[in-house]
Amino acid sequence: MRRVAKLSAACIATAALAVTATACGSTSSDNSSSSPSSGGKGIKIGLAYDVGGRGDRSFNDSAARGADKAEKELGGSIKELTAKTSDTEADREQRLQDLADAGYNPIVAVGFSYAPAVTKIAAKYPKTSFGLVDSVVQGANVNSITFTEEQGSYLAGVAAALKTKKDHVGFIGGVDNPLIKKFEAGYVQGVHDTNPKVKVDVQYLSHGQDFSGFSSPDKGQQAAQGMLDNGADVIYTAAGSSGNGAIEAVHGAKGAWAIGVDSDQYNIPGLAQYKSSILTSMVKNVDVGVFDFIKSVKDGKPLTGNNVYSLAKGGVSLATSGGFINDIQPKLDAAKKKIVDGQIKVKTTP
Repeated sequence: MRRVAKLSAACIATAALAVTATACGSTSSDNSSSSPSSGGKGIKIGLAYDVGGRGDRSFNDSAARGADKAEKELGGSIKELTAKTSDTEADREQRLQDLADAGYNPIVAVGFSYAPAVTKIAAKYPKTSFGLVDSVVQGANVNSITFTEEQGSYLAGVAAALKTKKDHVGFIGGVDNPLIKKFEAGYVQGVHDTNPKVKVDVQYLSHGQDFSGFSSPDKGQQAAQGMLDNGADVIYTAAGSSGNGAIEAVHGAKGAWAIGVDSDQYNIPGLAQYKSSILTSMVKNVDVGVFDFIKSVKDGKPLTGNNVYSLAKGGVSLATSGGFINDIQPKLDAAKKKIVDGQIKVKTTP
């Protein structure tokens, strides 16, 4: 039986999304405890989510799937804590320390914003294994789980260029940091390598240390609507749960397509009413990285260093759900082969 510490009910969503949501990401830490399965035996998994938490239908949910799989197959329990948009560095450190003090091992920090906190707390708890998603930290007990987002986003750009009827597409990023700029860089390159005439609008929802762009569906909806009004007919959003709002806006525009991110958003129950407008999703298999790490700890051989999940290794891919890219699949396969073979070098900065 799954035993997971329940998240708070707080959520951020547009009115329409709130009505249809099946789950909603928390924006506050949850300090409730969980009981280990198997009579106290098994691995105790600590998860420190980024803003949005479990239920964001994107990035955090992918990490959650990896932990859920580990819990089911390996036994044990999960403890979940979720970041707030107002978090300070001290808040992130305290979240990891609380998990370590409670005996959770491994501890998975979901998101680049935890990098400084992992550096500090991992050094204080050398016998605890820490996993960090989307950033690289040096440490004998740290496993950095990273992905070639730019490669998957390149394929999303190829798809957008082949599907646009207006030669005009868009990219919405949650926060203008180096990680999200990898998504932008790959996407724009994929678009222009496929058709140099296609215009690409780019917009970020928040800047610097303001991470609200990852958990504001209303901002995502407004940004997407602005791009649609400006003539774009394919919009790719890399912005956590803010992308839910962008997908909603695209669904309201006849002939327009949304490209999802991180999870296969066509198959997310809370987005079911919009799935006819989801062309594809750039899937980032965070769940695979998280499961691999947890299993390595369970097996007594914890992964460390920087483990990169690339296009060649299936770390990133384009979802085929809905069959909307079936007609262009040969061209997508050709582009993928060129990336894997090294014929195409995908940029990591715009």
